[in-house]
Amino acid sequence: MKKLLLFFVLITSQLYFSQSDCISAIPVCGNSSISYNSDTAGTVLEQTSGSCLGNENHSVWYVFTAATSGTVEFTINPDTVPGVLHYDYDFAVYGPNINCATQDFGDAIRCNYSGTSGATGLSSTIIAPFDQWELPLDVIAGETYYLLIDNFIPTSNLGFSLTWGGSATLVSAFDDSTLTPNPFLAPGTNHDGNVSICSNPSVFDFSTLSTGIINGNPNFSVTYHLTSNTALTNSNPITAPISVNTTDTYYYGIHYTDPANPTNPLNACTQVGTINFVIGPIVVTDVTIKACSNNKSTTGIFNLSLAPVYADPAVSKKYYPTLNDLNMGTNEITNFLAYPSTVPKQVFVKVTTNTGCSASGIITLDFYPISVVNDATIEACFVENNITHGIFDLTTAVVTSQTPVTKKYYKTLADATSGANEILIPNLYDSVAGVAFVRVYTENGCYNIAKITLTVNPPVKSTVLKDKTICIEDRTTLDAGPGFSAYEWSTGATTQAIQGVPVGAYWVKLKTGNCFTLQQVSVYASQQPVIASLDITNNTITVNASGGTAPYQYSLDGTTWQDSNVFNNLPRGENKIYLKDSFDCNPILVQVTVPNLVNAITPNGDNVNDEVDYSALAYKKDLVFTVYNRYGNKIYESDKMRNYKWDGTSSGKKIVTGTYWYTITWTETDTNSTQTKYSGWILVKNRE
Repeated sequence: MKKLLLFFVLITSQLYFSQSDCISAIPVCGNSSISYNSDTAGTVLEQTSGSCLGNENHSVWYVFTAATSGTVEFTINPDTVPGVLHYDYDFAVYGPNINCATQDFGDAIRCNYSGTSGATGLSSTIIAPFDQWELPLDVIAGETYYLLIDNFIPTSNLGFSLTWGGSATLVSAFDDSTLTPNPFLAPGTNHDGNVSICSNPSVFDFSTLSTGIINGNPNFSVTYHLTSNTALTNSNPITAPISVNTTDTYYYGIHYTDPANPTNPLNACTQVGTINFVIGPIVVTDVTIKACSNNKSTTGIFNLSLAPVYADPAVSKKYYPTLNDLNMGTNEITNFLAYPSTVPKQVFVKVTTNTGCSASGIITLDFYPISVVNDATIEACFVENNITHGIFDLTTAVVTSQTPVTKKYYKTLADATSGANEILIPNLYDSVAGVAFVRVYTENGCYNIAKITLTVNPPVKSTVLKDKTICIEDRTTLDAGPGFSAYEWSTGATTQAIQGVPVGAYWVKLKTGNCFTLQQVSVYASQQPVIASLDITNNTITVNASGGTAPYQYSLDGTTWQDSNVFNNLPRGENKIYLKDSFDCNPILVQVTVPNLVNAITPNGDNVNDEVDYSALAYKKDLVFTVYNRYGNKIYESDKMRNYKWDGTSSGKKIVTGTYWYTITWTETDTNSTQTKYSGWILVKNRE
């Protein structure tokens, strides 16, 4: 049934009611039109000598307040009956803000007494005959004016209509959207003022209509009346159920009360509507309502009260699982606001009006179209410092092709089912490989749950790219190997391999899919071997090498190399020894001295071959000359203090004739400070 907005009666009929005194002036609510007919001058005959009218005849007073500044115009148009002349209506306007109680009106600011029947009023466009019109009234917001309309000589009950114009608006609570956020609704099934009753006449409680008429607008109330005049002035309201019929018209007035200001001019405004009663029966509409089958459930939760089976909200409704239950009044559905049910299914509703009329209808239960979802898999690159984690953009998971949809994301199926612990930043979701879940909502709020499998792409490193060791003076090639879609080296190169690389630390970014793996690689300088010591025996040198990487090779000239560390038949004096390891780097060079051989002395004082003299080697660092007997006991040591000489004595005494062993040790002045030892024997002949 089509819901209609309340159509207020713009031309409010006010017959046979005396509002002919200033103090009881009828408030004008907004710029709505008014109809009236007065047969009295009121209880107080106000003197209008300050106007063009003289005394009142058959009059009515109106009061209006400007809501906005501007001009006020109006037209007073006498009612007509075919074959009957118009009646002569005159007017006077007083204000602003006069005092009706003291009848201190002052002079009228607009007045017309043309003596000619027909329309009259205020107009910016003068209408012929010109003597019936006055210029518009300039008003300021908040000013209040009084309008006196007088019928000089009425001979019947014909009245007039009053319509408003001009640029100013008049005060009305009903035109303020902040006071009336909702439309007022006329009573009746179709909001047309026609209310069903079950019998004619019937006892009816008008107060049951108030909630529907007010429609949630705060600070408004409704009164009910037998005439439009009493509805307009809120007098003689109907306060209890009365007998009504389908012949008479009944009236209601909607009233505003400012809760903060009892003297607010808006409080005087009243809007009037009509009520007519018609004989039922009421018609209940069979309807279908739908609910969601969330997450592929076979059961939906239905709010049966939302089924639009009858438009009047004042009726009562009861719901039953079967028609037999409805007829018997058994097994009433009490959880009708959240009724669980499978589909398709029918429930039955009994609608009862406040006048006792009832009818039943069928509510068919069905599901909204389900949201079609599918599980999906998305990938993320590993997090550099936590390679088991990835940063996932869950919103990229294609779980449905339907549009439009809304999605919410959850860590577990339990959370997705309950709607708890939503992932609030789904496009930056930090997680290990696993699953997440998404609720996919369609436009009607129904959802299904889909699973998103999360895959963390691990780092993919080159298996062929290894650290290298090279000679410090060499260059090498670093090759990351094939199989990657892109390469980016720390040198700036974007090739699979880089050539001519010296000793140093490098990295390469290797692209696999959309992920990059940073791999470090180093080129180390080989450890150079050293000649730890040299042993010289007569003309033979034994080279003792260490460090570097064996096997070693040895040379006397840096060109011809041998695997043996022993060199024989060396000449006396300075010799060069070269050493290199398996890396074949620039060789290590040591220059060594082979001393002159002395094999016998005769310390007999004849100054001929009396001593061993190695002072010629005094330039060697840490030079020491040591003599041992045949048992290996040291019997003499000569250093710088003894000038590297021996005269065949031990502790100042001559030793016995025999063969003795000696060593000469020193430190070569090369970069490795090579320890050198020369060993030999000497025959000492002492004359006894």
